[in-house]
Amino acid sequence: MKRKVWLSCLSAVLVVSLLAGCSKSADKESPSASATDGGTKKEEKVTFTYFNAAAGKDKNTNETTIGKILEEQTGVNFKLEHLVGDENTKVGTFIASNAYPDVIVPGNSIDKLVGAGAFIPLNDLIDKYGPNIKRVYEPYYNLMKAADGNIYFLPMSAIVGDYLPAPNVDQGAFWIQRRVLKEAGYPKIKTLDEYLNLIRDYTKKHAEEKLTGYLALTTQDKFFAFTNAPMHLAGYPNDGGVIVDMKTHKANDYGDDDITKRYLQELNKLNAEGLFDKSSFVDNYDQYLAKIASGKVLGFFDYRWQAGQALSNLHEAAVKSGNDDLEYIGLPIVYDKDTKDQYLDPPSFVNNRGIGISISAKDPERIVRFFDNLLTDENQILSNWGIKDQTYKVDDKGRFYRPAEMVTETNAEAFRESFGFKYFEYNWPRYGNGSTLPDGNSAGAGRQPEVAQMSYTEGDKKLLQEYDIKSFSGLFAAPDDRPWYPAWSIPVEQGSPAQIFTQKKGDLQRKYFPKLVLAGANEFDGLWEEYFKEFNKLDVKVYEDLITAEVAKKIENAEGKK
Repeated sequence: MKRKVWLSCLSAVLVVSLLAGCSKSADKESPSASATDGGTKKEEKVTFTYFNAAAGKDKNTNETTIGKILEEQTGVNFKLEHLVGDENTKVGTFIASNAYPDVIVPGNSIDKLVGAGAFIPLNDLIDKYGPNIKRVYEPYYNLMKAADGNIYFLPMSAIVGDYLPAPNVDQGAFWIQRRVLKEAGYPKIKTLDEYLNLIRDYTKKHAEEKLTGYLALTTQDKFFAFTNAPMHLAGYPNDGGVIVDMKTHKANDYGDDDITKRYLQELNKLNAEGLFDKSSFVDNYDQYLAKIASGKVLGFFDYRWQAGQALSNLHEAAVKSGNDDLEYIGLPIVYDKDTKDQYLDPPSFVNNRGIGISISAKDPERIVRFFDNLLTDENQILSNWGIKDQTYKVDDKGRFYRPAEMVTETNAEAFRESFGFKYFEYNWPRYGNGSTLPDGNSAGAGRQPEVAQMSYTEGDKKLLQEYDIKSFSGLFAAPDDRPWYPAWSIPVEQGSPAQIFTQKKGDLQRKYFPKLVLAGANEFDGLWEEYFKEFNKLDVKVYEDLITAEVAKKIENAEGKK
């Protein structure tokens, strides 16, 4: 069925009725569609359980606009449950009871679940019921299969079509409130010293406001947001706990390197000046987000997708008030002026995160057919763009866009929840970030240049003008090619020496890093030496050797040698 016909059909859905024939793909018809074709009896409706190891609001998917349409196509609803508390504790409970939700989207615990036999193999189900799954993922099969040859989960980063870079910052950055830059005359800053000095100057001039100079995220499952900063400051992308040399391709764990010491020492100085939020080491995630949204925090390092809720709330408030002083801008801060930043992700495939079907699932075949139906071009448009003339428009050249009022509406958190964008644009089998549709439109609305330009407020445009850029990612250097990227996606077997090292390293850093930041200036060097000795008692080489070997394999795969 042609896309124009499908879109017209979908627009009529909300007015008249949902026509199940619209679920057919322009490329391949999903087996799930046959159950709802006109003249064929629909399958009985069913609800599956779905656990996402990230914070969020629990909901039935059929309580959203997108979810209701998908239910009419397939008869399938999911009862969404999100993480409360610690991921490892929750997953440990699943494993101990050997009772799981039907579908699981893990975070760092994914290797534990695979190791515990929590997921069913998907190979045969994909062959029988997943032509669209195969179309999207088959180019990545060599990276998805476990050692036994089975596929246990579907990643969310398979790039379909031509790669389209993000116009705005959707990854890591050192964020700073816009009012700080405004008052300083929009300086072009690059180094950590320049960044921190801006914060120092502003807090000194506005002492009566009792501002927080710098905040950090250090919760148990998000501690990487704290430990990753030195890697970026040294001019490397998010390869996790390692830096991979561009020439030798050897992995180095920088946990005991000078770049880590330097970052901790800078935070130690901020703390001594009363500019570092000591509560960073005890706050939970919600408290962290609330502080960002409060407008009292001048700077922090984090990933856009992780601080997104707070940043979006600030943006909504700025749109309503016409004042963007409390909004943030992400900057590519590095240690030294001659260092090239590498914050932006190169095209990549993350193969150690994804969505799996558990051994407790009542009807794995039906779930796979739902996944397959979700991977039609049309349903990817639905999940990311929505409904034509309601949440996006199409110009006379076939380009998707959103007028200013649509941008405002679709960016509002309440609308994103009720419509379903918040639940369906990620955490399912999907066209990965940077994917394009056959007609050249971006699969995701956020990467469509027309949408980015239309979404800019007057405050945004002022910043872009002052820094002589067309989009906010223009502040950042283009990513270098890294065929292995990201190294953190390399699976590390549970219970292996390499995994034991990462666990012990994490425990050690959680013990020492708060001490190093909060210590008196005369205590810092002694504590660092103590930490350094303890770190080097660990078997770091076994971990570095594993990552180096797997990086080499990824390079070989990318070069077609295997």
